[in-house]
Amino acid sequence: MEVIQTALAAYGMSGQVFHAPFLDTNPHFRLHSIVERSKELSKERYPQARIVRGFDALLEDPEIELIVVNTPDHTHYDYTRLALEAGKHVVVEKPFTSTTRQGEELIALAEKKGRMLSVYQNRRWDADFLTIQQLLERKELGRLVEFESTFARYRNFIKPGTWKETGELGGGLTYNLGSHLIDQALVLFGMPESVYADIATMRTGGMVDDYFIIRLNKPAQDPEVKITLKASYLMCEPEPRFVLHGTEGSYVKHGVDKQETALLEGQTPDQPHWGEETEDEWGILHKVTPEGEELRRSYPGIPGNYGGFYENIFEHLRQGKPLLTDARSVINGIRIIEVAFRSFREQRTVTL
Repeated sequence: MEVIQTALAAYGMSGQVFHAPFLDTNPHFRLHSIVERSKELSKERYPQARIVRGFDALLEDPEIELIVVNTPDHTHYDYTRLALEAGKHVVVEKPFTSTTRQGEELIALAEKKGRMLSVYQNRRWDADFLTIQQLLERKELGRLVEFESTFARYRNFIKPGTWKETGELGGGLTYNLGSHLIDQALVLFGMPESVYADIATMRTGGMVDDYFIIRLNKPAQDPEVKITLKASYLMCEPEPRFVLHGTEGSYVKHGVDKQETALLEGQTPDQPHWGEETEDEWGILHKVTPEGEELRRSYPGIPGNYGGFYENIFEHLRQGKPLLTDARSVINGIRIIEVAFRSFREQRTVTL
């Protein structure tokens, strides 16, 4: 079966860590071209890939079938539009776009051109999230009543020289980590009826939001569950990553998925035991049986697998299988972020 000739629009942290290793180790893809405007960092690790100096070179190459738009947030709309107009399939990094309107325009363009438009929501393949999906499918907690998802970071200073800290070209924690937490909640529970948000800049000298709590009320698939999403740059002692409470018990998970750390250390996803957690890293399931017996044990974690994202891209493009990260579903996350900022500005719950 013909491989998918793929190009990276940038080779910064995202390209080096989240995209190139998975494209290189998946036999269904060939890393054809990489945009590096002045350096040649990719040559040592991916000598087979052509280095080009600008995005236009990707648009003009008829061999390239898929372009990964992993450039700064504010460029997502323009670069994705240009790629679709050039007849390319597109994977665009999260956040998909800055506004719902931009996202809707790109979705319409992709449909008009008959091209795939996917958003890189890789944390659907986090070990903890895959485990929670299994736990809920098995109804281990009975009827779920509360879901808390927290992403803790600790950086009590303003990182110099990055657009993510100025707010001029995008950035901010709500669009960054919020895109992941909201997407995971939508996968599990569907769209909420209303949103309430508290968003703040907590660090001294900060220019972008670095804290949020977002509550999604009455989600479509389970209107009774209470959903709280939280992230902060000032959590030196992290809170649990997930806390779930149900009528028959609770599940608490500390720590974060190990894949990003492994990738930053230079490991590759084709190594044995990729994404696996050790038993002491598993979450705790604490429940009471109908007979009143109290049980508390580690709940086995499912290995994380970011490679599942690109495997699904292949299955969609070559085998016609459903696209799990279709922009038409992911755009609801941008809609909720916009509503969250409105809720914060107006200090009220906003109905969708």
